[in-house]
Amino acid sequence: MKRLPLAAALAVAFAAASLATSAPAQQVTSAHDAAEIDQLLEQEQRVDNFYRAYFPDTETGHKAAVTFHEQLMESNWKGGYLVLQLNDEDIAKLKAFKFRVVKDEAFTAKHEAMVKRLRAAGAPNMFGASGAQLATQRLESGESIPNYPCYETVEETFAAAKGFTTTYPKLATWTPVGESWEKTQGTGGYDMAVLKLTNKDTTGPNGEAKPKLFINAGMHAREYATAPLVLAFAKQLLTGYGKDADSTWILDHHEVHLMLQTNPDGRKKAEGGLMWRKNTNKNYCGANSNSRGADLNRNFSYTWNITHGQGSSGNACDETYRGPSAHSEPETQAVEAYARSIWADRRGPNQGDAAPAETSGIHLDVHSYSELVLWPWGHVKQVAPNGVAMQTLGRKLAYFNGYTPEQSIGLYPTDGTSDDVSYGELGVAGMTFEIGTSFFQSCTSYENTIKPKNLAALMYMAKVLRTPYLTPAGPDVTKLKLSTNGVPAGTPVTLTATVTDTRYNNSKGTEPTQNIAGAEAYLDVPPWMPGATPLVLGPKDGAFDTKTELASATLSTTGLSKGKHLVYVRGKDAAGNQGAVSAVFLKIQ
Repeated sequence: MKRLPLAAALAVAFAAASLATSAPAQQVTSAHDAAEIDQLLEQEQRVDNFYRAYFPDTETGHKAAVTFHEQLMESNWKGGYLVLQLNDEDIAKLKAFKFRVVKDEAFTAKHEAMVKRLRAAGAPNMFGASGAQLATQRLESGESIPNYPCYETVEETFAAAKGFTTTYPKLATWTPVGESWEKTQGTGGYDMAVLKLTNKDTTGPNGEAKPKLFINAGMHAREYATAPLVLAFAKQLLTGYGKDADSTWILDHHEVHLMLQTNPDGRKKAEGGLMWRKNTNKNYCGANSNSRGADLNRNFSYTWNITHGQGSSGNACDETYRGPSAHSEPETQAVEAYARSIWADRRGPNQGDAAPAETSGIHLDVHSYSELVLWPWGHVKQVAPNGVAMQTLGRKLAYFNGYTPEQSIGLYPTDGTSDDVSYGELGVAGMTFEIGTSFFQSCTSYENTIKPKNLAALMYMAKVLRTPYLTPAGPDVTKLKLSTNGVPAGTPVTLTATVTDTRYNNSKGTEPTQNIAGAEAYLDVPPWMPGATPLVLGPKDGAFDTKTELASATLSTTGLSKGKHLVYVRGKDAAGNQGAVSAVFLKIQ
């Protein structure tokens, strides 16, 4: 069995001292708990199996980051190595892929110094504060998680989501969809819930259902930045409604479904600084074990244990323990049931059956870290039946966040992962983001880089979910402008737009691109709705003959009512691919 990192080894002992939902904020660690924690710290201080694994090339390094994700301590892509906690078997596996593996004395010394500081603090958690000190820090600083004020706790996340339904009653709904493991046992825990965002007064074409984006976050508890990112996405859409044209049309014509905390019990452990990954099921590895629980991202149905032990562990104490059976965990059951409730099955029963190209919907599972955009399959190297289209989508999304886009197969396969139900079973495009460079990502890095870049990627995803296997192959509309705004009806307005087929991340292969062939605008009625009338934009330089073009047209405002009107614009390339819609508000006085 693999030796776990510090906080995973201390998980159970700290659980009694952490600020769990059922504990008062002023809870003080008992002398017995303190002694137990100090004993574990003394053992941890002797841990020294940290190694630098120098990869032969970046691609192989990325695959190792996927395969050894639960053992990854640090990544240094510029330096050409990963810091991993390894046993002899792991080292042999890496060497077979031409990794150079050397003891990381610097990291070991840093780890030892950290443990010494923790012991000196007296019954501390990972932030260097005892239970009482942690409570005091929270009360005095106003921070949700000490030293990480940018991240909401489970309770704050749920409160914010519920608050949206009050502030935006026509746009937001908060719906319980299941229970966490602890809730099912009557020992605390949480309701599993989904925040649904859409304009409740609109429908799809001819009254049909709207296309749906489903995002879940926080499946692995220690991945701090994931749930806050998705909550920030919700806030951006809601606060932008009626002000930002793209946020407005997305909520008018699409649905966004957000499971903000997929593993709330485990997340509560991680909020105390523990490197907790799994859920908190006490039936696995012993009720008082420091390694209990199941890895929810190895517990999904479609490929559960399909690799017969290569892609997940049958050892209940391992970080990738898959559970005793497929979808055995209530958290996994909630995700699967919800996905089936919002999407019809569009894919055949065989692994080689493709979903129809026009299949709508996207499922995104947000994790950290490694700076990757991933898509199925993860259990075989074979390209998925819709794999080429998901690759195009992945490369487009990676243009915005700057991550490496690749199929989710590592050095070895993984099985039982979250895209099982969405893509494997239902044929819906299934994607994964591995955001950032650390589990406990600094707020500076999160606020300045991770959040803005990934919000841009999420906005693009929300635009193309009507036909995610088709639209990403088309060009994007950027720099959309009106010559004047806030004009009386009858005033001609010039619309200009840059249309480009070049916005792909080509760090893992080159996406085919074409010259621009045209662009069109639609006033108030988008192109997929009955009654939509296109206005053709012409090339500013006289011909559409390059991969990036400036196009324009004159909008007639005669007869328009006072107020805001949406102008939708999309481009087309020489291969006939229609790209994502972008919009701008036209204001009539």
